[in-house]
Amino acid sequence: MHDTLITPALSPFTSATDLAPGRSRAEGEAAEAARPMATPAFFDDVPAIVMYDALAETLGAVADGVIEYRYLDAVKLAGHSCPTVAGAWLMTRAALARLYPGEMPRRGELQVEMREPQDAGVTGVIASVAGLITGAAGPGGFHGLGGQHARRGLLAFDRPLRGQMRITRLDTRQSVELSHHGEAVPRPLGLGQLIQAALAPGASRTARQAFASAWQGWVRTLLIDHANDPALIIVEQ
Repeated sequence: MHDTLITPALSPFTSATDLAPGRSRAEGEAAEAARPMATPAFFDDVPAIVMYDALAETLGAVADGVIEYRYLDAVKLAGHSCPTVAGAWLMTRAALARLYPGEMPRRGELQVEMREPQDAGVTGVIASVAGLITGAAGPGGFHGLGGQHARRGLLAFDRPLRGQMRITRLDTRQSVELSHHGEAVPRPLGLGQLIQAALAPGASRTARQAFASAWQGWVRTLLIDHANDPALIIVEQ
């Protein structure tokens, strides 16, 4: 397998203190807090996942119960954007497309099961993203309202599965198993050296930006160029 060359570019993120070096630290921090959050432009190009959530409609959180999830929501949940978060997004999207052909998926009416224990590798991260979108939760989830809309107990780990994850419709019991094969999309050339430079004590802003640009370029390739690649996301029904 050969590496794919992604030429590092300067990060799109610019500090308010960099833009106005004459400002005091307090003024710069106030300007930083007031400005909109800056994210890579490709986040907006990732198709949204739209769900119907009966609980959200019942409680008046959303008038029609329709909730739109963007990739940025998964990034906010995880606190970062990486191939694992991207893979979890794509696996969940693929499962919903297979389970609800031609109809809107129903949040809170899906069970999510993981093959590995919660603390194994990136299993917890994948489960968190899937849970965000599907509403499935573990022991700490919502217990229900009048015997309906329970989310607790819909997320489980350490199950005997062929794939990494299984998602099941509670109404029909139809399920799909999914696996993410990140090796299908080669990592950027020189990424190892870039991360070492970025994490080195006293790393320069340029080194950190070069790594961030290459890293998010890799994530973009997964989410945009390989979103429907059957070698990246394997679905078994």
